Amino acid sequence: MAGPWSSQTLADLGAEVIKVERTGVGDDTRRWGPPYLKASDGEETGESGYFLSVNRGKKSVEIDLASPEGQETVRALARQADVVLENFKAGSLKRYGLGPDDLRALNPRLIYCSITGFGQDGPMAKDVAYDFMIQAMGGLLSVTGVPDGEPGAGPQKVGVPIVDIMTGMYATVAILAALARRSETGRGDTIDIAMLDVAAATLANQAMNYLVSGVAPKRAGNKHPNIQPQDIFPVRDGHIVIAVGNDEQFGRFSDALGMPDLADDPRYATNKARVENLDTLHPLICARLQERDLADWRQVLTERNVPCAPINTVPQVLAEPQVRHREMLRDLPHPLSGSVPSVVSPMRFAEAPLAFETAPPLLGQHTAEVLSRLKPPHDDG
Repeated sequence: MAGPWSSQTLADLGAEVIKVERTGVGDDTRRWGPPYLKASDGEETGESGYFLSVNRGKKSVEIDLASPEGQETVRALARQADVVLENFKAGSLKRYGLGPDDLRALNPRLIYCSITGFGQDGPMAKDVAYDFMIQAMGGLLSVTGVPDGEPGAGPQKVGVPIVDIMTGMYATVAILAALARRSETGRGDTIDIAMLDVAAATLANQAMNYLVSGVAPKRAGNKHPNIQPQDIFPVRDGHIVIAVGNDEQFGRFSDALGMPDLADDPRYATNKARVENLDTLHPLICARLQERDLADWRQVLTERNVPCAPINTVPQVLAEPQVRHREMLRDLPHPLSGSVPSVVSPMRFAEAPLAFETAPPLLGQHTAEVLSRLKPPHDDG
């Protein structure tokens, strides 16, 4: 998902994105289902939900990279392109004469971005990687899941391919930075983005907690390692997420609970004290919250500006009035199904609003159109 997520973001921002796919086969993720998009007659199209989630706004071109003709077609595309973004194993395209040095020799303004599991160098550079294994190797699973000694203890992966997504976002930022620099220097650049690097970088506060303390972070369930109270709490008819972020909010939270003395208790008056004495504070909060229903607590806490939320399912998220108001869900025209629902980019620009008009392409849908525009190698017209 990393490369497609990046190129979809660029497409959302207005780039013409040409997705090069294997002739007759296409992107592997087209078949990563079920579920699959249904055609107008109710039959499955073979276009997976996974593929549809990361290929909005692109053009699909079928090219056989193993053939000399296909390789020359890619070179012709690269001569006219601003960016080449590739998501193969390290060195794969170099075998075909399509590595960064090869293509940037043809087009010095070209920005060549490679996304791999482990980067272009090092002892694991040639290894295959997927999001799940990088979540494990990159430490995310070690801080995600129920703590040892509690029911259901064990590591747990994030429910979306978060390392892929963050890798795609880092790649997009790097590409945009290289474009900005090119406007000053006239030269492109070569970008090397590794999923394991991204996983290490996005350990964020957990990595720094270890570096300053020497203590390895552990799984803490839904408890925040540095700020309390932040957790999933049981209420009479379900659960609520409460995210108190500072001492002032804790005072309002204590008042909402009908327990104002908590905010004056030296064991809980400061965040540092609350983190250190969570073993006694947490049961007090849980006991009080279980006296009322979710809707009641949401109203009471929201009125006092205490951050809280229900645990929405995916359908509930997409039906949220705020999400609907922000038009995060759009229907795009699709040649097989009439339309395809899409969750669109969250970026909002006052003077250059994004347009979402083109659904993920069918395999090879734009081959003739794109290749007809290619100029001969020595044509300067």
